[in-house]
Formats: sequence, structure tokens, C-alpha cells
Amino acid sequence: MTQHEIMRELAEVIADAKAGVLATVDEHGNPHVRWMTPAILKDRQSALFAVTSPRLTKLQQLKANPRAEWMIQSLSLGTVITVRGAVNLLDNPSLKSEVLEELGPRLQTYWHVSPDAPELVVLETVIDEIDQFHPLRNHHVTVKFN
Repeated sequence: MTQHEIMRELAEVIADAKAGVLATVDEHGNPHVRWMTPAILKDRQSALFAVTSPRLTKLQQLKANPRAEWMIQSLSLGTVITVRGAVNLLDNPSLKSEVLEELGPRLQTYWHVSPDAPELVVLETVIDEIDQFHPLRNHHVTVKFN
């Protein structure tokens, strides 16, 4: 499977699930997971994007250790995709606007928990590797990125 094909599969699973789990590690080596709303931007096909508040602990964790992992699964549980990579914390107004335009309608829970939109930080996960697993078929594929 090519990078383009696995990214198309990832986009389909994100469109279906509309959410994923982001895992980070704190300064003591303890893992932390949280539900997030990821997106793929058309012009940046080797990264996964999300937004967060600068006041949340995940930012300190990512500053100390930018390695992270996403798990996104289809609603039917027929496809589970894991994305590994390094996360960049970006405060670029035009990128923020582009990410918000893509995520817009899927952020209702985020706005309820963090209504401070002007202070958003964009999380850009630069993809190193994607694993795709189809549990019912016991089929597993790993695609490494450059």
C-alpha cells in the first residue's frame, strides 16, 4: 500500500468516526490519552491536524516529548488506524483558520470545554508511520513515511 492509499483510508475513517484518541507521555513516562478531533488538510497530505487550548497539560507534555500516537477507528470497528509521529505546536493565524474551517462542525464538545478560540494552538502531527488493522479479516498493513 502506498502513502497516498493509506492517507485516503485514514481520511475515510476520520470522516466516519469524526474523532480519535491522541496519546502523549508526561515527564515521568506515564502515558495520557484523550479524545480529539483530527483533520487532514488537502495541501498537507503527510500530517494530521487538531486544535487545543494552550492551557491544557498536553502542550507541556508535547513540548517535553513531541512523539505522539493517534488511534482512529471506524464506527463499525472494522478498521483501526494508528498514526505515529512528532507533533509541532503551531500558532499561525492562517493555518489556524484553515484547520478550523476543516474541523468546524465537529468541534461542539471542544467549544463547550474550551471556549477560548482566539488562543487556540494547532497540533501538527508529522506522520512517520501508519498502521492499518482490519480485526475481522486479521489483516494488518504498515506504511512508513519519509
